[in-house]
Amino acid sequence: MTDPKHYRKHILSVLVENHQGVLAKIASLIAAKGYNIDSLSVAETLDPSVSRMTLSLQGDEWVIEQAVKQLHRLIDVIKVTDLTDEEHIGREMVFVRVNAEPANRAEILRINEIFRGRIVDVTPTSYTLELTGEEKKIGAVLELLQPFGIQEIVRSGTLAIARGSKSLPRRDEARTRMAGRKQATAD
Repeated sequence: MTDPKHYRKHILSVLVENHQGVLAKIASLIAAKGYNIDSLSVAETLDPSVSRMTLSLQGDEWVIEQAVKQLHRLIDVIKVTDLTDEEHIGREMVFVRVNAEPANRAEILRINEIFRGRIVDVTPTSYTLELTGEEKKIGAVLELLQPFGIQEIVRSGTLAIARGSKSLPRRDEARTRMAGRKQATAD
């Protein structure tokens, strides 16, 4: 049985075949097992036939282990890596629209500068900031902007990559594995 006090955030990197319906299969598999996806980001890799999904899940070790095992069973999944305990680089991006009354503009600009953000839109009563960084940094800037009145927030969710020279499996190796799994499924 899972114990909520042992829950922690896990970052999964999932390489999948890039075709219609794969995202839906993975999202419904996770939901059917009772797991919640905190964030999900998907895009093509250098190989347009392969996409990388970065999933952020909350759970204890058993829950995440079960999610990884279930993902491995899907034919469209090439590789699943739990980056949580590996050295990795993780970032989020956020757009924040904040009230910017004339008396507060200078302070908002200082906060933006300290956190190396960008002003991407300006109106007479608001600024829209773009910030990128680790989850803690994003949380800290949102906390500082809260007193000014945050109108809207849009977050990308976590993007992550393993540190060092680890790379994607070569496409021919992945295809060989896929063919073997498809054949095993057909038998």
